[in-house]
Amino acid sequence: MSDQVEVRAPAEQTEGTRSQILRWLKQPGESVTENEPLIEIETDKVTVEVASPAAGVLREILKHEQEEIAPGELLGRIEAGGAGVASRPTAAAASPAGASAAAAQVAAPVRSPANAALSPAVRRLLTEHGLESSAVAGSGPSGRIMVEDVLRAAAGARPATSAAEPNAAAAAPAVSGTRRVPHSAVRKRIAEHMVQSLLHTAPHVTSVFEADMSAVLEDRARQREAFARAGVPLTLTAYFVQAAVAALRAVPQANSRWTETALEIYEAMNIGIATAVEGTGLLVPVLRDAQARDLLDTARGLDDLVQRARAGKLTPADLRGGTFTISNHGVSGSVLAAPIIINQPQSAILGVGKLERRAVVVQEGDQERIAVQPRCYVTLTVDHRVMDGHEANRFLTTFVAKLTGWPA
Repeated sequence: MSDQVEVRAPAEQTEGTRSQILRWLKQPGESVTENEPLIEIETDKVTVEVASPAAGVLREILKHEQEEIAPGELLGRIEAGGAGVASRPTAAAASPAGASAAAAQVAAPVRSPANAALSPAVRRLLTEHGLESSAVAGSGPSGRIMVEDVLRAAAGARPATSAAEPNAAAAAPAVSGTRRVPHSAVRKRIAEHMVQSLLHTAPHVTSVFEADMSAVLEDRARQREAFARAGVPLTLTAYFVQAAVAALRAVPQANSRWTETALEIYEAMNIGIATAVEGTGLLVPVLRDAQARDLLDTARGLDDLVQRARAGKLTPADLRGGTFTISNHGVSGSVLAAPIIINQPQSAILGVGKLERRAVVVQEGDQERIAVQPRCYVTLTVDHRVMDGHEANRFLTTFVAKLTGWPA
């Protein structure tokens, strides 16, 4: 008899991270090879693949799509060295009539009136749409009802209105041409994290300064070609990271974590860079030991993180251990955003708005004149338990002075 090999969820996981099965890449009865991608798991931060731990035949799936899983949890079993399942008839073995019957069996979704293995997401959607599981055709393994099955059934059926809510349906006008987009694990976790940070954890306060970027733009124009020859794009974010390091040295409390007994101030400056990824949401990969990097190394590290984030190649380790976060929201056109929600358990988050040429009053000796300068608004949102306004202002004063007087 062949050995049964367990397929388990990765044991290493960030504290507080949730995971769910995104999809199985094989179905029971199908052959697998060792180290072949077998499962896609979606955490609230990244999507990761689980490779097959052995060669053989996938015999059992214990956790299905959309179900949440815990680190190290048993997901399925493989029969090591096993042969294919006879219950999956092949065209060569079946008679014409048998082949037609088999094809019909595969093509037609199975109805499962007593579907006891409904995932939480499926149960929630059935309730929202007023549907019974017996009325939904399951297309998953063994007739299991999937999220897509419920959405498909809901599109062709008008859910019944609860008798307890007769006025709600009457008050809401009918809206045509809508479609439901189920929340991904990433989007749900972002929502929970934002609400928890703002409403249940940290009292937020935001300070706003304005930075003259003339010196930075002049330096960037001088160095951009040399950076390009080294294969590194020189972005403004690299300058913001360098200026943030100077400000964190001036106000170490901004690089800390609040606990009930003490303020834990970090020595390392692991700066998270908020990165919008199309189709995924907001990720915050971490540039480690920013305090030990020069401008070139900072730009190189940022380029690596951003490229891998957009290619979906970040690992959970890339998102761990941040001590401070920068949100350069100006790259998408935002002039000012406040408050930017603190990335718990950190104590502060820096926001950088859109770079614009603005008319400003410049003092030259006893005279004043109007000049046009490249400027942007910068904000620091802090946990008011950790810092007061004067400390936030000292941080921004240092940050702006670093940019204005670059490269001093």
